[in-house]
Amino acid sequence: MKNFFLIFLFSLSFFTSFSQEISCNDLLDFIVEKGYNKGTISNYTLNSSWLYKVTAYEYDYKIYVVAEIKPNEYSYQTETYIFCGIPNMNWSNFRFGSYGDSESYGERFHKYIIDYKCNCY
Repeated sequence: MKNFFLIFLFSLSFFTSFSQEISCNDLLDFIVEKGYNKGTISNYTLNSSWLYKVTAYEYDYKIYVVAEIKPNEYSYQTETYIFCGIPNMNWSNFRFGSYGDSESYGERFHKYIIDYKCNCY
C-alpha cells in the first residue's frame, strides 16, 4: 500500500508540473507586455555578426532577457529567444562590461546570459 501511495504521489506531481509548463511565445508576450523595460542594445551598438538586439525586462524582481539572434552572419532574419532569471550583476556586466574589459557583446552574451535560457517549449 505504501508503494502504491508513493507511485500515485509521484505521478500526480509529474502531471501537475507538466501542466504548468508554458510556451516560449506565451512567456515572451507576457514579459514584453507586463515587464519593466530595463534597456535595449541594438545591432548598431552590438556590432555583432549574430547578435541583433538584446532587451532586458524586469518582472516580479526577476530579470528576463529577450534576444534576437541571426542564424548566420549573412541572414537578415532573426529568431527570438527568452532567457530567465538573469542575475542583476550579469545583466550589468553584459550591458556595460567591466573595468578594463575588452570583450565584445557576443563574448559577454556567452559569458553572462546564454546559460539562462528559459525552460519553455
